[in-house]
Amino acid sequence: MARKQSHGARRGMAVRVKTAKQRSASSAAWLARQLNDPYVAEAKRLGYRSRAAFKLIELDERFHLLKRGMRVVDLGAAPGGWTQIAARKIGAEEGPGKEGRGKLVAADILPMEAVPGAIVLQQDFLEASAPAEIIAALGGPADLVLSDMAAPATGHAATDHLRIVALAEAAYEFAKEVLAPGGAFVAKVFQGGAEGELLASLKRDFTSLRHAKPPASRAESAEVYVVAQGFKGANRPIKSADSQG
Repeated sequence: MARKQSHGARRGMAVRVKTAKQRSASSAAWLARQLNDPYVAEAKRLGYRSRAAFKLIELDERFHLLKRGMRVVDLGAAPGGWTQIAARKIGAEEGPGKEGRGKLVAADILPMEAVPGAIVLQQDFLEASAPAEIIAALGGPADLVLSDMAAPATGHAATDHLRIVALAEAAYEFAKEVLAPGGAFVAKVFQGGAEGELLASLKRDFTSLRHAKPPASRAESAEVYVVAQGFKGANRPIKSADSQG
């Protein structure tokens, strides 16, 4: 197996899962992947809420996204794997009053258990009031907006691609509202990467635009990440949360 093993992820004896009467073949295949996935085992050992935590670790190793003292927004954060990593890297999980302590807002329409150092908001980031509320929670514009969101898969590749690109476009529309000059945006897209209007906007609005598939992303998965750094656009005027109609 050629997967990166730098975070202690390792493979033992393969576990076979039989298809039971109550378990479909696809469910059995998913369970087998989970049981035999070294990243799943390592995430459990380290107390990460999902194997996706390693994707952010690897993206950060390559692009140096997370720095102490940053203001970060994690969109679609539940169950909190990326939030855990970001909070640690920017110093948000340290106690109040610590010099250079970062701030992190984790937003999701689903409920999510607290993460030390993170401000967890059960909120739809598409709501008109969301940018102002999140900037207020951060205490200023964001240095980084993260989105590991993915729409539920339909099994139809073209449809799934359109849905995840639409989600990435919505995430960037939000990011434009909250990013500080020089900030960065990271979002999940599918194979082929950012394209069309999203690609044109990112090329226009950032000094650097790259795509990456971190080693922790399963080989059979079509997911890749767009990494845009050096935001050039100025923030749009934002009404206060109280003034939203």
